[in-house]
Formats: sequence, structure tokens, C-alpha cells
Amino acid sequence: MSTSRFLVRTILFATAAACASLLAAAAPKAALDAITADELLKHIKVLSSDEFEGRAPGSKGEELSVKYITEQFKSLGLKPGNPNGSYTQEVPLAGIISTPTASFSIDGKPAMPLQFPDDYVASSARLQDNIAVQNSDMVFVGYGIVAPEYGWDDYKSVDVKGKTILMLINDPPLPDPNDPAKLDDKMFKGKAMTYYGRWTYKYEIAAAKGAAAAVIIHETEPAAYPYSVVKTSWSKENFEIDAPDKNAGAVQVRSWITLDVAKKLLSESGQDFDNLKKMALSKEFKPVPINAKANFTVKQQVRSFKSHNVIGKLEGSDTALKDEFVIYSAHWDHLGRHPELQGDQIFNGALDNASGVATILAIAKGYTKLDPAPKRSILFLATTAEEAGLLGAKYYAEHPLYPLDKTLADINVDGVNPIGKSHDIEDISFGNSTLDDLLADAAKQQGRIVNPNTQPEKGTFYRADNFEFSKVGLPSLYTARGIEIVGKPAEYGKQKRDEYVAHDYHQASDQIKPDWDLSGAAQDAQLLFEVGYEVANGSQFPEWKPGNEFKAKRDAMMHAR
Repeated sequence: MSTSRFLVRTILFATAAACASLLAAAAPKAALDAITADELLKHIKVLSSDEFEGRAPGSKGEELSVKYITEQFKSLGLKPGNPNGSYTQEVPLAGIISTPTASFSIDGKPAMPLQFPDDYVASSARLQDNIAVQNSDMVFVGYGIVAPEYGWDDYKSVDVKGKTILMLINDPPLPDPNDPAKLDDKMFKGKAMTYYGRWTYKYEIAAAKGAAAAVIIHETEPAAYPYSVVKTSWSKENFEIDAPDKNAGAVQVRSWITLDVAKKLLSESGQDFDNLKKMALSKEFKPVPINAKANFTVKQQVRSFKSHNVIGKLEGSDTALKDEFVIYSAHWDHLGRHPELQGDQIFNGALDNASGVATILAIAKGYTKLDPAPKRSILFLATTAEEAGLLGAKYYAEHPLYPLDKTLADINVDGVNPIGKSHDIEDISFGNSTLDDLLADAAKQQGRIVNPNTQPEKGTFYRADNFEFSKVGLPSLYTARGIEIVGKPAEYGKQKRDEYVAHDYHQASDQIKPDWDLSGAAQDAQLLFEVGYEVANGSQFPEWKPGNEFKAKRDAMMHAR
């Protein structure tokens, strides 16, 4: 072959390869173009409207939310996500309105009364009308943690059955022995909150230890939110899964008290809060009896009802792979209406989480623009009762509509970026699975970077639906808004995020704002589309990284296939 003919063929082959590459890239581009800020805003306006009354489970808000999401799935041409031919999965829930009274009796003095909900909140997961814990001995148990892998046991051999335990929120912040200015990465992941730091764990271990009541001392920084969030979240109707045993194994009373109340209680019973907190930073800590007794009564109105996860399916195009699945999840519920409030009573939940549902609807629209569809099937799952403890996701994870060993990943959306495009995106689940790598690759294509969670001490990974999927072994991805906002001062993104947490998170003011710019939310949604698209067409299942706490469960599941 002559040199000229070789060059011509080389050019032709190179041109053909380039065209093929462009065509491959063009397939998702049509989908990406369908994911717009206007599309997101359209859905958020509906879901966060006053008509939807804050989207509480078991309310008019649920009826409207389920109807709207179902209609959107149908209009997009998605198939019913439930194999029974419907777009919903029934979730048995119980709504609980609690009316508590509480007091602490200290060394024979007149009882120290507590005002609900300003001084404390108290409720029970047990589905019964009356809960009573009277004259119960109180014990301070530090952080209330039993973590064998860290050689940590706050209970030691002390019997707390029938007692009221008082504990701190979050993990113990243990200084690095080589550098006291930072936390020890070898203990409780250093700065990052572990599940041991979450209130859910603390009530679970209290039940396992046989305590009658579990009281958490609220502090804003370690809790990751002000007491106002506790007050609004726990003084309304709350929800639990309506289990056959009516949750008889749960601790009788679960409570939070303010820091001021805790300090007064301890001071009047001869203890010092700061000293006890310091003592709790040692492996050698042992429970400290408090010279006080706790009294709680909780009258409960319990109603059982069927709530709903909403699920739509885009069927995969590969006959050999369409029975494998990628999940996009977002919770549709929020905190409902609070009629006891003066002024605005509706917790519209525009960011939390009308915006997340809007995102998976926009992503679903993008997928319907593909021809062919991805090789594997895509499930779009809008869950119920996330605000009550990730209950809808928990129910799906424990009663999956499709086998978990054929489900590749969960990509969860909870809140979006409403302040414009960002140079970065935060990976809340960073370091856990190979989904990190796909996210980084997709961000690079956008000319962006992925940052690890900048606030790991808040335990956000454990506070969203992705955690329930992770607990059963399914690799999950959960991102948060970036803070490096294009065209804005360096501190702008962090300032706006902090303002939301301080003023709007779980408040009636979580509404669409006049200055919203959802171009960044659309940008992030396109990014999550790219990740799911790669997983759905990829040759390998995403995997947990070595040392991850969920890896063993996934490995055992896949080995048993």
C-alpha cells in the first residue's frame, strides 16, 4: 500500500472513529437538554404549593403528592414500577400525636417541671395510647455508644434496665494523640459523624439495654441543627412503620432536652455538665448515677393507615440486562400543617424535598429522550415518611419490589442548589463506593470538581434515604450543593447554605424564594443523569470500597446469587 493511500485510509478510519464517538456522546445529550431549570421549577411550584399542605403522610397532601407524581410518570411514558401493575407500593404506617408531660425530681425537692416543647420533647415509637415512666432512676451514659471496633463501651456492665438514661448527641470528639488540634481519624472517623452519633442509634441502643426512657441533650453544633428543628420535628404528628408487634421492642420514651435544662438538672443534682462531658471523652468512662428521678407520661392518639412510595420504571433495552436496575430516589413528604402556630402554618418544604422529587422527574424526562433506552432498567422512586426516620426507604429496602442482588445502585436526591451554577459539587457519600469515581468523571466532563463532604460532622449521610439502601448492602450515592458559585464571592455559597440551615430548614419558611436560580440545580441533575446512565450501561456493578461498613453485606448477597 502506498504512503498516500495509507494516509487516506488512516484519515477515513480516524474520521469514522470520531463520528462514532460523537454519536455515542450525542445519545445522552438529547436527554441532558431536557433537564432544565424551568422543568425543575415547574414541579417544585406544584409540590410546595399551599394546596399540598406540606405533604404530610396520611393527609390530603399525600393524596395530592402521590396523584401528581403518578400522573407525571404516566405522562412520561414510564411503566408502573410495582410488578402488580400499579405505580405505588403500600407502606403500613401509624400516625402518632403525642401529648407529653415530664418532670425531674431532685433529691426530694419539689419536682422540676418542664414545658413542652420549649424545654423538651417526648414521644414513643410504641403504638399504644398511654406511656408512663414514673420515678425512674436517672443515669448519665456519656455518648451512649457501644462500638466494639473502637474498643468503646459507654455502658460497661452497668444495668440500666427500667432507668432513664441521659446522653450526649454525636460521637465523642477525641483529639489526635499526635496533634491535639485535630481529631483522631482512627476513632469514630475523626471529624465525620458515624451512625453511633445519630439520635436513631442512641434510641436503638437504649432499647437494647432495656432503658425505660432515653433523653438526649441537645447542642446545636454537634446535633447539626438548632433546637428549633427538634421542636418542630417532634412536636407534630409523627410516624412509625405499623409493625405486627406494634413496635413493642422500642424504648418506651424517647426525649430531647435543651442544654439549659440539662445544665440546671445536673447542677441541682450535684453534677456539672462540662465536667461530665469531659469525662465522657475517655474509653474508661463509666455511667454516672444522677441524684434525680424522671417522670414521663405520653398520651398518644394513634391512627393506622396505608401510605405510599411512588415508583415508575423505564424498561432497559437489553433483553439480557433489563431485569437489572438502577434506582433514583427522593422523598416526597415533608412536615405538613401545624395548626397550633400563629401566622404561616404550612411547612411547604420547597427545597426539602419538593426539589428532590422535581429532580428525579426531570431526570426521568431525560431518560425518555434516549433511543435506545439504557441497557438496564431505571426505577424512579419517590418515598414516603423520610422526615419521620427514612421510613419509606426503609420499607422498600426491607420489602424490595425487585431483587436487591439485581439492583446496582441508589442515587438519592434530597435538596438542590438554588443559587446558581457552581464550580463544585459535594459528594456526601465520598469514600464509600466506586460511584465516587463515576461522579468525578462526569463532573470533569462538565469542567467541574467533586469535593468530599465539607461538613462530615453533621452525619448527613445517615440522615437521608440513601442510608437505608446502604444498610442492606446497596451502593448509594448522595450529593449536596456546591459552594463555589460561579460569579459570586468565595464565601457566598457557604453563607447561603448556612442561612438555609439556620432559618429555613424544617421551618414554614422553606419556600420558593424570589432570588432562586435553579441553573445550578439543573447542572447537578444532568450530572446525576450521567452517573446513572453509566451504571445502567456499564459492564460492572458498582462496589463498596475496601473497609466500608456495608461491604460485607453486599459481598454476601452477590456471592449467594
